[in-house]
Amino acid sequence: MIRLLKGAAIILKQFNLTAKLYIVSTPIGNLGDITLRAIEILRSVNFIVCEDTRVTSILLHHLNIKKELYSLNAASEKFKAQKVIERIMQGESCALVTDAGTPGISDPGTRLINLTIKENIDVVSIPGATALIAALSLSGFPSDSFVFEGFLPNKKGRQKNLKQLADEERTVVLYESTYRIEKLIDELAEFMPKRSMVICREITKKFEEVIRGTAKSIQADLNEHILKGEFVVVIASKNLK
Repeated sequence: MIRLLKGAAIILKQFNLTAKLYIVSTPIGNLGDITLRAIEILRSVNFIVCEDTRVTSILLHHLNIKKELYSLNAASEKFKAQKVIERIMQGESCALVTDAGTPGISDPGTRLINLTIKENIDVVSIPGATALIAALSLSGFPSDSFVFEGFLPNKKGRQKNLKQLADEERTVVLYESTYRIEKLIDELAEFMPKRSMVICREITKKFEEVIRGTAKSIQADLNEHILKGEFVVVIASKNLK
């Protein structure tokens, strides 16, 4: 492990970390999923922009990294992004992380990334874990072409989206929270009762669970499962036999 870390450090010294924005993927649950490159970037940048300083502090403590944290979430991104841009333009390097997974994938960060690009500042991706791809691979459904809808709208447009997804000929991936997962399953059982689907709960975490079946059969067996945590729902194409 030490040799690998030293090797990663040597490689990174070949790059100039000045005045760049690094989009750094962090673990979606298991902290062991952090990449060597992500560790070195977090160690090397001047400051880290994060969704929640408390969550990111836990990761940094685990990695024995001490770094300035700057909070930027969905509510504050519009107002704080420019401050980050100013610091980068003054020569500082910055890592952008979210609470879990890849920034910009149903997480804050898109506005900051777009502003950075408009200012002709280098943006570098440090890839890693994302619940979307993990769940898609676990599903066993065709993944050469798929639709990622993220979180469906809570109210306006939700029924319209569900009707459209019922006719979708590609694999569909959705995110859902612990507060609405039961509602979503009921809706899927109504709009596409015979479609095969996979529900991934708490991917990579201690109580990870994968539920497989049709929307209707999963709905009937809900009492046998714990509906707490973060969920990714993968729905097979309507043409899948």
